[in-house]
Amino acid sequence: MKKNTSRRDFIKISAGSLLAATGVGAEAVGAEAADLQPIKKGILINMLPKDLSYLERFKLAREVGFEVVQAETVSDRKEAEAILRASEAAKLPIDSVMNMDHWKYPLTSRDPAVVEKSLAGMRTSLDNAKQWGGGAVLLVPGVVTPEVSYEEAWRRSQRQIRKLIPLAERLEVVIAIEEVWNKFLLSPLEMAHYLDEFDSPWVQSWFDVGNVVLYGYPQDWIRTLGPRINRLHVKDFKMSKNCYEWVNIGEGAIDWPAVRQALAAIGYRGSATCELPAGNEAYLRDVSQRVNHYVLGI
Repeated sequence: MKKNTSRRDFIKISAGSLLAATGVGAEAVGAEAADLQPIKKGILINMLPKDLSYLERFKLAREVGFEVVQAETVSDRKEAEAILRASEAAKLPIDSVMNMDHWKYPLTSRDPAVVEKSLAGMRTSLDNAKQWGGGAVLLVPGVVTPEVSYEEAWRRSQRQIRKLIPLAERLEVVIAIEEVWNKFLLSPLEMAHYLDEFDSPWVQSWFDVGNVVLYGYPQDWIRTLGPRINRLHVKDFKMSKNCYEWVNIGEGAIDWPAVRQALAAIGYRGSATCELPAGNEAYLRDVSQRVNHYVLGI
């Protein structure tokens, strides 16, 4: 792909490739194209029982109804190969990678050594995604602290992420920026502006439905971010007078019909990956059914 490919060009190319593969003409780009690929139901690898082998974990996830897995950064080559073999044997694809170094080593740190460790972790994550066949790596771009101002976090994170874009483009893996409780990118308009400043199809949004409930509405974020959303995390968040807590899907404050309507309005056809505590087969099967009911509306 040419170096100056824009986000809009990237979306057109992706849609065209999908249509060509299915034999559908170019005139079908639009609502018809959105129906070609449904939202895939995903699960974080750390939700699966750790006392099982990788193959047993992947098989279990598939048996209870999940279609893709989000793996985590793995620096050991042999372990990475074992994860790939398990994915292939269980016929359960790895859809994406959760970068594991962005909290411990934030890109917005004033310490160059910390920043370099963060960049190294992202490079490993991008390599993992390429090896496993995943199309995106989740990245928390930085943290606002008493020492690191909002403006500094904006400038520093963008400067460092730009260093990763050539690798992301070469590997064809999207850097997907997640909104989290990091006192940064606190509105959908701000997130949209932040992403657009990269002017690259390789930097998009990983939207977490539950993370914004405390200070916004996920359906509003979805409609505002629109095609910038590359992947989703799904969970729920409960708010009462004296208690804020993460809860299972359908047990919190999220208006799931409104979320489904917003996803349909933007034509979202990526994955929706559960981010919840680990559990046994019965629990995972229940989570899978909750995704069907609340997230997919089936």
